[in-house]
Amino acid sequence: MTSMWVGERVRLRGVEPEDWEAFMRFSGHSGDMRAVDRVYPPRSAAGHREWALARATAATGGDEFTLAVEAGGVVVGRVSTHNADQRAGRFGYGIGIGHEYQRRGYAAEAVGLLLDFMFAERRYHKCEAGVYAFNGPSLALHRKLGFREEGRLRDHEFSAGRHHDMVLFGVLADEWLSPRRS
Repeated sequence: MTSMWVGERVRLRGVEPEDWEAFMRFSGHSGDMRAVDRVYPPRSAAGHREWALARATAATGGDEFTLAVEAGGVVVGRVSTHNADQRAGRFGYGIGIGHEYQRRGYAAEAVGLLLDFMFAERRYHKCEAGVYAFNGPSLALHRKLGFREEGRLRDHEFSAGRHHDMVLFGVLADEWLSPRRS
């Protein structure tokens, strides 16, 4: 049997303490940071080591976690879950792939592995994602994966000197799993 965390291009795995250098490199690229969250002041190497160690030693078994996205033995990004609400059956997620590794199918496959787990193993009913309206590649990714646009928060986020809309996407478990079972 193969691992459900391994696809054709990527493997999802826990963050290891030594991954701090890859994440520090990613956070040094303002465009990448702006696309997935926001630009933060520079963090020290010690701060990145602490961040990676905290994720590497976090308790497992919960539904809010961060995983490293690895391709060819190299950390190319991360994927995380948040706002997991078991009662309502929904969760949110975020993904960031370093600019030097983008446009290779890594994000699509990593999200697919994550959705398979959350829907088929954890019994969630819906995944939600917020995408900045200026992030064309992420908008295209979510549409390609079958997410549906559910709304738009106007002038919701401030980045690069102006306000931007946040596009809200959702995909239901049946919408995700049904095509894969046939």
